[in-house]
Amino acid sequence: MIQIESVLAAFANFMWGPPLVVLLVGGGMFFMVHSRLMHFRYIGHSFDLLRGKYAQQSNDAEGDISHYAALATALAGTIGLGNITGVAVAITIGGPGAVFWMWVTALVGISTKFYTASLAIMYRGEDDGGVLQGGPMYVIREGLGRKWLPLAWMFAIAGMIGTLPVFQINQLVQLLRDLVAIPFGLATAEAHFNFDFVTGLILSIVLFSVAVGKIKRVSAVASKLVPAMVLFYFVITGTLLVMNISEIPAMFILIFADAFTGNAVSGGVLGAVILIGVQRGVFSNEAGIGTESLAHGAAKTNEPAREGLVAMVGPIIDTLIVCTCTALALLVTGVWQGDAVGVTLTSQAYEQVFPGFGAYLVLVMVFVLSTTTVLTYWYYGSKCMGFLFGSAKQKYYMWGYMALITVGAVASMDAIISLFDGVYATMAIPTMISTLLLAPKVRDVARDYFARLNAGEFEERDVDELVEGATH
Repeated sequence: MIQIESVLAAFANFMWGPPLVVLLVGGGMFFMVHSRLMHFRYIGHSFDLLRGKYAQQSNDAEGDISHYAALATALAGTIGLGNITGVAVAITIGGPGAVFWMWVTALVGISTKFYTASLAIMYRGEDDGGVLQGGPMYVIREGLGRKWLPLAWMFAIAGMIGTLPVFQINQLVQLLRDLVAIPFGLATAEAHFNFDFVTGLILSIVLFSVAVGKIKRVSAVASKLVPAMVLFYFVITGTLLVMNISEIPAMFILIFADAFTGNAVSGGVLGAVILIGVQRGVFSNEAGIGTESLAHGAAKTNEPAREGLVAMVGPIIDTLIVCTCTALALLVTGVWQGDAVGVTLTSQAYEQVFPGFGAYLVLVMVFVLSTTTVLTYWYYGSKCMGFLFGSAKQKYYMWGYMALITVGAVASMDAIISLFDGVYATMAIPTMISTLLLAPKVRDVARDYFARLNAGEFEERDVDELVEGATH
């Protein structure tokens, strides 16, 4: 296991070198300049779309789920342990300054998601069963042509691995063990394999019963659970922050100061702070990774810009709002200076403010958010499987995926983090390259849509007509 952890750590460090940081952050900044920030002017329109104001116009459009369901499904994959455990990891390793660089990735990620989700609608393609699909692999095949297929294969292979459930389940089982199994004598700190294994087995059965319903059932579950958990999160975190409100200004000053010095944890190594912040920021909102396109590509619309506007709400919610609240909770309570790591660190912060039951509040959040993330990731991974090996083979991915839930319950945390960091970086390469190459098509289609919106015209037009017009 030590050798495996070393190999995976070396892989993650190699993939997350300066070139990838430049590709993600620099690419997002390019999209901001390239678009002249035009999509930022229509954030209000994004919420109109989410409320279903234009749903009637999409009745005859291609796709499976609504704008709201697509965003809820995407958020189910991003608002999860990346916002709870990921922030704790960022601060533990990179210090408070890493939070600032998470904000940077979110700001540029707004534009990245607008471009990637727009392309997911513009260049949907049929799988081998004739079913319309969306995602970076189809964007590459339909938008760039078959000579670029190696990039599509690269994304799909990495996507099958990067969406595996081991990280989410590992952290959930760790919290269940600490808060339930050990206090009630079901396991000990030294001997807990049996509890972890049985818990993983039960979770795999429960989640399998939802996953067999495919995207419509997964999105239905996400549409109900994710908003409820976000509201629950804001209530308890808002209470925590209000009780420590006098500390908040000092914590913001600490974040900004440490972002450019790295003195708090990383010993003044600024590059380490930036790298950790970008890594965890990307893990939080997944902008530029391409996974969001798999959900938004299933939206029922023929207007690419509309789905781009809906998608860009994601980084605002999951990183600029949720991650910031989590970071402040860890900082104002002072738990970040202790020895705990991961989800245990977050539970300590809430336990300090809500003695006796704070950790159980975190357990409720982690249970719902991790399981909805697992369901969303199953959908993502199965689409990658279908692209590579045919839609008929997706059933085998489901069986393997659910079996790995049990494996994740007993796996090594260090190995898991390194594996996910490495394959997430791998997914980002084909996603960002294809988006940069097709960026002019997005800008032209967006200009067309915004012009019609400003003129008071809201009729749907065929996506092929829009793409062809953008090409000419």
